[in-house]
Amino acid sequence: MADGEMLSKDAQDRARFCAMTEGTAEDWAAIGRAAAAHRGEHVDRILAHLMLLKGDHGGFNVDRLEHSLQTATRAHRDGRDEEYVVCALLHDIGDILLPASHAELGAAILKPYVSEQNHWMLEHHGIFQGYYFFHYIGLDRDMREQFRGHPWFEYTAQFCHLYDQNSFDPAYDTMPLEAFVPMMRRVMEAPKRSIYKKPQAA
Repeated sequence: MADGEMLSKDAQDRARFCAMTEGTAEDWAAIGRAAAAHRGEHVDRILAHLMLLKGDHGGFNVDRLEHSLQTATRAHRDGRDEEYVVCALLHDIGDILLPASHAELGAAILKPYVSEQNHWMLEHHGIFQGYYFFHYIGLDRDMREQFRGHPWFEYTAQFCHLYDQNSFDPAYDTMPLEAFVPMMRRVMEAPKRSIYKKPQAA
């Protein structure tokens, strides 16, 4: 088949509109088919970004990837479910892309796929982790106290204490990233909540 014919066939299965005000159901069906062909690739893109943490120590005793793997390994070995373990794995994925607000990036990535409780933990863990070091850099280590009384305060404090603040050990027997990839694919297979998720029939 000639290149021109292949391009023509590809063009035939695209939306025809130049502005969304001109769109039709057929256009959106074509867009849906194109999206379906790439379902699941978001996990590969997230993994590629996670690998950017490898070799970046940021002054710590282990690099950022090792810290992430250690945090997830500790949670897994403690019997936490896969959703929690994946949260532990990705909790610091924003360290190099969004260093001024890293916790929010991991929370945003996982928001459609995890419980509100785990999302809240991810979004706020940076402040809770500050309990262990903020006083050394001129900040208030008790910044987390603004959330005292929140239903997930202790849950988040526990995550930081049990799995996050202690995962900088170069001698720790960390599980490889490959062990967590199937968990990521299962947890992120389909969104639990999204503006694009059709409501279920009553």
